[in-house]
Parts: sequence; structure tokens; C-alpha cells
Amino acid sequence: MSAAPSAPVGVPAAAGGPSAEQARRQFAALLGEFRRSAVLVPLTGGGADSGGFWTADHGGIRWILAFSDEGALARFALARGEGARPWDYQSVLGARLLDVAVPAVAKDGVPCGIALDTADEQDAVLFPPVTGVVPDAVAVDA
Repeated sequence: MSAAPSAPVGVPAAAGGPSAEQARRQFAALLGEFRRSAVLVPLTGGGADSGGFWTADHGGIRWILAFSDEGALARFALARGEGARPWDYQSVLGARLLDVAVPAVAKDGVPCGIALDTADEQDAVLFPPVTGVVPDAVAVDA
């Protein structure tokens, strides 16, 4: 997956960066690529049948953690100091995460989005719980 746009959606870009419209187009392309891609999602517990997707709460939002490949997941594990233990994960299509998993997690009233490759400072991407990213029923701005 390519890097995130240099300006967040809806925020004017700094001088010399892409315009807000260019940033929106870049994000839309990145979102489309994510929806079509299989990503790795760590599981809680001891395997596919014993736990759900690994999430982290930050800023009032529950984030499902996803990784573009095993290397990105390994960097996350190492950053947590947990590189020596086994990590169970499931391969999931990005569209399924956004359209099915996010509403399932958000049903308890906590907004939910996807955090991709969080250990990779340059390539980390957040897909927030907003209209156009997640289903309108669970978007915080709907």
C-alpha cells in the first residue's frame, strides 16, 4: 500500500504540499486500494476461534489494528516488546473490515475505525469512522 496523503481530509495543506482537493483524491485512491486489499488483523486470545480482532482505544475511538503484510505486523510486535511470542492473525479483505467488522465493533456505541501499519511512521494510515469511509449508520458525522 502506498503512503498516506500528506494532508488529512478536510484540512488545508501547508504551503508546498498538496491542495485539500488533491489530498482528498489521494485519500480516496488509498481507501479504494485498502478496500480491495487483504490485510492481516491480529486476534485476541489463542487463535481464530477463541478471540476477536485486536483493537486499541484512543481519542474516544476504537481502532481495529490491521497490517499490510507480515513484516508490518512483526514491526508492531517488536515495537511492543512482544516479538518473541507467536501472533495469531486472520487475513481479511479491507472492504469486509470497513463494512462488516467496524459496525459489529461499533454496536456497543463506541465509534470504530481502522488503523493500518501503526508501527510504520511513514506508512501508517487511519481510516476514521466518518461518512464515505465506514457505513453511514456508524459514521460519527452522519
